[in-house]
Amino acid sequence: MIRDLAILFIHLVVTVARLFGPGGARSVVAESLLVKHQLLILNRCHARAPVLQPADRIIAGLCAILMRPTRVLRSAIVLRPSTILSFHRALVKRKYRLLFTPKNRGKPGPTGPSPELVSAIVETKRRNPNFGYQRIADQIALAFNIEIDKDVVRRALAKHYRPEPGSNGPSWLSFLGHSKDSLWSVDLFRCESLILKSHWVMVVMDQYTRRVTGFAVHAGAVDGPIVCRMFNSIIGSSLGPQYLSLDNDPLFRFHQWNANLRILEVMEVKTVPFVPLSHPFVERLIGTVRREYLDQVPFWGALDLERKLGLFKDYYNHERAHRGLAGTPPTRKAVSRTERSLAWMITAGKSNAGDYTSCPLPLE
Repeated sequence: MIRDLAILFIHLVVTVARLFGPGGARSVVAESLLVKHQLLILNRCHARAPVLQPADRIIAGLCAILMRPTRVLRSAIVLRPSTILSFHRALVKRKYRLLFTPKNRGKPGPTGPSPELVSAIVETKRRNPNFGYQRIADQIALAFNIEIDKDVVRRALAKHYRPEPGSNGPSWLSFLGHSKDSLWSVDLFRCESLILKSHWVMVVMDQYTRRVTGFAVHAGAVDGPIVCRMFNSIIGSSLGPQYLSLDNDPLFRFHQWNANLRILEVMEVKTVPFVPLSHPFVERLIGTVRREYLDQVPFWGALDLERKLGLFKDYYNHERAHRGLAGTPPTRKAVSRTERSLAWMITAGKSNAGDYTSCPLPLE
């Protein structure tokens, strides 16, 4: 009781001192009005996130103008985590807008092909699925007398053309991923910390079981030696894969990276250039990590991000149901695969008098 009276007396002395300062009465009245209005907003509805009316925003804005900046944050009691995350995303967008927007406002670049030409390109590809970019460009130049570059055709098809469902079979990575038990995928993506520092994350996954092998984090720019160090830290002392699928990123063309794969005796499988659909599993995993975790959980630095990605890895491998595996987590898929392989080897060993070396593993 005595402690509470002492705290109240201290607050009273501080308030009286603020009242006698320049603009003190105005600041105290505005702060009291802002706190009372926030309490009214919280008591207005029992929903998790109260809906603010225009009058509420006007009152909060006027009170914030009349108050001192140091007292505004102390008076904010209706502050949700989504507000902080939205503010962080806005800062990230502002950062990259300032970094990559040209300083000199010159003339705009070319507008690209006309809608009629894009329609002709897409229709030509739809009627002739086996035509390549150069063949389509030559055909349009012959039919319409319009000179067009094959790169323009490629960009137009990448943006506007979608193959019909069922017209094409699975990609080579999908086919190999279901046939080989030692095909992994690797890719890099970038995320921003709360202090707007860029962090690169390498993710490695097993194609067959959809199991996340590991994450590696690096703060700042990356090059060939750093990419090798990140990949080796994920593999560790365990046995690496026989095949590794990766895209055509320039980081995977450094001589250090190629030498590292030769030392590990890993054969790389390159995807189709400019076609993200040819690298589907790891691209979908990166989208899942962003959508289900990183967009909801902020981080401060590299160590904090590594710890949080480790928690997500355990959740993804052991507890998260996977639609591509009929609701089975990746770890259970790997265990069932091992059990079936051992059972097949035992059955084959009985018929071959224990000679396991000549018995290949069954393909899925």
